[in-house]
Amino acid sequence: MLKPSVRVLVIDDFPRWSDILCSIVQEHPTLQVVSAASSGEEAIERAQQLQPDLILSDISLPEMNGIEAARRIRSIVPHSKILFVSANNDSEIVQEALRAGACGYILKSRVSTDLLPAIGAVLGGQMFVSLAITTYERTSQS
Repeated sequence: MLKPSVRVLVIDDFPRWSDILCSIVQEHPTLQVVSAASSGEEAIERAQQLQPDLILSDISLPEMNGIEAARRIRSIVPHSKILFVSANNDSEIVQEALRAGACGYILKSRVSTDLLPAIGAVLGGQMFVSLAITTYERTSQS
């Protein structure tokens, strides 16, 4: 018996990245992209309307950054898992994203290797952070 589809909302203001994320997600038989949003405000509206199981979000968004959008989404759709997909590897930003309720954070430069494992971990109730970020955090704290 097939598992029910995991409904995914993709949030990125750069159409090429949105397309890349949607394409990778749609290759997986149990994942279904239900919508894409290109701003923080639009993301909040779509999340409230569609009640996705998983949200893939960039940090840099127009109108409102992804972290603030995540905080608001967590308050209206608390069951949604949030995974940030960003080019920003600043450890303070990563920590703030995780404190805002994200279950993971991967770098766009590692999307081809990290996205599906990160989705699996997050949906399984685990935290996932790209190894490059973990290494960066260790070196920045010493």
